[in-house]
Amino acid sequence: MTRISKLFNLNDPDSGRGNNGSDPGRRPKGDDGPPDLDEVWRDFNNKLGSLFGRRGNGNGRPNPNPAPSVPPSPRRLRIGIALAIVVLVALWLSSGFYIVQEGQVAVVTQFGKYKTTASPGFQWRLPYPIQNQTLVNISQLRTFEVGFRGSARNKVLPEALMLTTDENIVDMQFVVQYRLRADGAPDYLFSMRDPDDAVRQAAETAMREIVGKQTMDFVLYEGRTQVATEVQALMQQILDRYRSGIQISTVAIQNVQPPEQVQAAFDDAVKAGQDRERQINEGQAYANQVVPMASGQASRMIEQAEGYKAKVVGDAKGDAARFNAVLAEYIKAPQIMRDRLYLDTMQDIYGNASKVLVDTHGGNNMIYLPLDKIMDQVARSGGKPETSTTGMAPAGGPTPALRSPPAAPASSSTLSRDRLTR
Repeated sequence: MTRISKLFNLNDPDSGRGNNGSDPGRRPKGDDGPPDLDEVWRDFNNKLGSLFGRRGNGNGRPNPNPAPSVPPSPRRLRIGIALAIVVLVALWLSSGFYIVQEGQVAVVTQFGKYKTTASPGFQWRLPYPIQNQTLVNISQLRTFEVGFRGSARNKVLPEALMLTTDENIVDMQFVVQYRLRADGAPDYLFSMRDPDDAVRQAAETAMREIVGKQTMDFVLYEGRTQVATEVQALMQQILDRYRSGIQISTVAIQNVQPPEQVQAAFDDAVKAGQDRERQINEGQAYANQVVPMASGQASRMIEQAEGYKAKVVGDAKGDAARFNAVLAEYIKAPQIMRDRLYLDTMQDIYGNASKVLVDTHGGNNMIYLPLDKIMDQVARSGGKPETSTTGMAPAGGPTPALRSPPAAPASSSTLSRDRLTR
């Protein structure tokens, strides 16, 4: 072991200084200069050769005039072989150390089969070919584009064109972002052949399915957010079914529009739809104005009719009640009631008449007529007073010139009233 330690001891003061043999190319003994690398290598080869019983000439090359070689002893040979095996085993075991960076995990396989998942840090595994590790970045946010590359102008029409439920075509461009789950690295490596391409295919499949169930107007305008949410949920279901170990973070629709070939026609259709909506709103506003007004008028007419009905019914009931009251009194005193009715009737007739009766018999020639009231009444009525042989003027109410007809004998007066009553 002492010989072995001296063999690998680079701190030997005689190493590389030409003190281990006689060689014309070596420096003289006692030279304190720095060791020469070629001489260090020659000394190492000589020491190694002496360990196995081989002699050298000090320069690392066999001696052209070698002395009779002495075969190495079995003990030295076993020591050399054991040393070589130990070194090789140590190097082989040291190859199992590896470092896992933060944000990564190491998937360790044993003879090609999944064994375990190593967390970030300094790790060790059984050396190759027993075990091997594959580093997977789980913190990286992966992104890919569908329907375009880089910008909206660089379109990929086979990916972007999609059919809606109303048999229209839309140009859909969207972006998908995803990352790996903490426990999904083994599935990401072993469950699918190309997981990134599988995510792209799942995105196209989910988007075509969701868009195919909606109308074109819904996809273009009010349904963008809902479509993106449904696509993300459907993609996650597909990838979970395949055990991909992938978590979808975001599905963002960048642009959605009709194909360029029909853009002008679509703009005209949109304008026509806007005009239709405007006219519908105007009609609705007019209906909102007219219908309440008509309802109010109808309600007012109904209330007026109800009021007229109540008035007519009330008048009829009042007349009937008055007639019943008069009838009861008439039954008690028929003659008196006949006279009373006659006088009330004549008063109503003469009170509403436009003629005035003047008795010229037994009177003087000076008759006072209320001309001022007559003229006022004529002006209000717009007519002229009628005249008669007895002297007539518009009635303006009782006046001092109004006189009653001369009293007749009782018998003749009674007969006249009876005649009129009949």
